[in-house]
Amino acid sequence: MKLHEYQAKEIFRKWGVPTPEGAVAFNGAEAIQIAKGLKAEKYVVKAQIHAGGRGKAGGVKLVDSPEGARTATEELIGRRLVTHQTGPEGKEVHKVLVEAASSIKQELYMGVLIDRNLNRPVIIASGEGGMEIEEVASQFPDKIYKEWVDPLVGFRPFQGMKLGFKLGFDASMSRKLTAFLTKLVKLFEGVDASLCEINPLIITDEDEFLALDAKLTLDDNGLSRHPDLAELRDITEEDPLEVEASKYNLNYIKLDGNIGCMVNGAGLAMATMDMIKFSGAEPANFLDVGGGASAEMVENAFRILMSDKKVKAVLINIFGGILRCDTLATGVVEAAKKVHVDRPIIIRLEGTNVEEGRRILNESGLNFQVAEGMGEASKKIVSIVHSFE
Repeated sequence: MKLHEYQAKEIFRKWGVPTPEGAVAFNGAEAIQIAKGLKAEKYVVKAQIHAGGRGKAGGVKLVDSPEGARTATEELIGRRLVTHQTGPEGKEVHKVLVEAASSIKQELYMGVLIDRNLNRPVIIASGEGGMEIEEVASQFPDKIYKEWVDPLVGFRPFQGMKLGFKLGFDASMSRKLTAFLTKLVKLFEGVDASLCEINPLIITDEDEFLALDAKLTLDDNGLSRHPDLAELRDITEEDPLEVEASKYNLNYIKLDGNIGCMVNGAGLAMATMDMIKFSGAEPANFLDVGGGASAEMVENAFRILMSDKKVKAVLINIFGGILRCDTLATGVVEAAKKVHVDRPIIIRLEGTNVEEGRRILNESGLNFQVAEGMGEASKKIVSIVHSFE
């Protein structure tokens, strides 16, 4: 679950990680009151959307008065901000973060995330702050430094000193960095985060570290331990179909293609999308109904697929193990009776009770085409879609 910058900074402060003073505003009147309370010489107004690259897109404004903060807020709220992470449709700004501007002596990059290969957190640091970390990794790979955190003993002070010296700090600044990272790693582990990123992490004129930006992504599997954090979810920043799918514990991600996919199991779902692309088309979604899906879950998945206007045809690819083929077939037939189906559907079934599943489909009286294998299924569905072009 992604958080807004203002939400992440509120959590940072609770864990002792310093950030600039500021608060969220939903209109110009709130913005001017927040700015007056900060009593700063200059102010920063930052659009709050779930996407990076806001500054380059005009979503971050530096102003020199509370009145300027109000004007900047009114210019941003309601605007559709287009960045390299939003796609061409952009995201509408509903709120802004108003902060006191900070003095900047140096900019750094600092992040903590999970290394999936080593199954432990890794700290990534770079002296090239303010740039996209992917760009730094591509152009200056020798300027990225990493330290892995042992989950049994935690972050150790020598690791912070080591990173500090690599970044060119003296012993005093390296100790300050170590203290900062100790709090950041505790925060990362304490909230069950999957990503904690500060870009830039600045050094102020007073030689103190300050999180000028904050990006925090929480592991959905850990939200049951943090009901207060789960309440921070902003569904206005998510695709409506993804929000609907989450109500039924369906793993759904919307993509840019026009072939809808319903599959059980993440591995099979990835393979299905690969087969569609290999056959010359693009999948419209990733949809894993799970190994233990009920007929009701299948029905809801089918309804969500049918509500995507970009979908021209649907491929259902099921390997019956825990989810039996007859259960899937029953769910699809029941869904088709309740949802207006005006697009072709190809179904490939294998596994437990496959013959019974095929019988249910064939005797349903509905216009399903049953394929024998993945290759045949992908070729059929792509051929159908291409016939519409």
